[in-house]
Amino acid sequence: MTQQDVETIIGIAALAAMADDAQDAQELDAIQDAARRLGLVSADDVIRQVAAGRATMPELAARLTSSDARHTAYDVALGVCSTNGRPTPSEDDFLRTLATLLEVDVSASNTAAADAMQQLSAFSAPPPIVSTGPAAGQPASGTLDNHILDQAILTAALELLPDRLANLAILPLQMRLVRHIGQQFGQQMDANQIKDLAGTFGLGAAAQIMESVVRKAFGGIAGGLLGGMLGGIAGTAAGGAVTFASTYALGHAAEQYYAQGRSLSSADMKALFARFKGDAQTVYPRVQDRIAARAQGTDLRSLMRAVTG
Repeated sequence: MTQQDVETIIGIAALAAMADDAQDAQELDAIQDAARRLGLVSADDVIRQVAAGRATMPELAARLTSSDARHTAYDVALGVCSTNGRPTPSEDDFLRTLATLLEVDVSASNTAAADAMQQLSAFSAPPPIVSTGPAAGQPASGTLDNHILDQAILTAALELLPDRLANLAILPLQMRLVRHIGQQFGQQMDANQIKDLAGTFGLGAAAQIMESVVRKAFGGIAGGLLGGMLGGIAGTAAGGAVTFASTYALGHAAEQYYAQGRSLSSADMKALFARFKGDAQTVYPRVQDRIAARAQGTDLRSLMRAVTG
């Protein structure tokens, strides 16, 4: 992967953001995030050049030097088009044209993204916690802790799967966890409220697409590309640690949020999230074997079907 490849990938992402003639702040943030993860300090110059019409999609596609670069270009463009939900018809047309120009098989990427978007909109009811203890509003001690740990292990296991975009299933599982916890306290929240809560902690579909693309496309060299996000540690094992910590912290922060009647401020929630992420770092080494075993027994398509009901 050359510097030219990286800049070209970001140029294609900028074109993707313009595909529906409605480039917005979220799409621009997704492009900047992709640029940082690919080792480019800022995407501003590339975005300006594309906006000025200095590069067309065929020209950019022809500049890419490897199969990995072409697949990554498509996946990043897909991530940008998916930032605000399922791609629009004009974005679908853009992606189909891009795939033809890149001469790549994108069926797996499209299927994974479509399944993930279905999950984000469906939010099927989570499986109940089996308990004969207190009624809803007063979860039995320990049952939520066990469930949060189990879901953290599951989402971390997804990082070990070979599918390029396997971790698109992570965010729906995390949001289903939040909904599950709320129900145990007798609280009901719609999908948008749950998404807002996840957004408070920086958990979003676009960010996870970009993270997945970089980690699984670049493998051993991902440490330098991912930089501070993984503390310089490369590979899927590091990704599993990050995802485990995020899910673990999200679950426990949500538990506190509901236990206190949803009265905590965003600042309080962020502080809780940071504290529980620290706790997760001490838990993770003890459950690594369980994560590996869970990955071996997990089929991504079956899991997606189970989440969407």
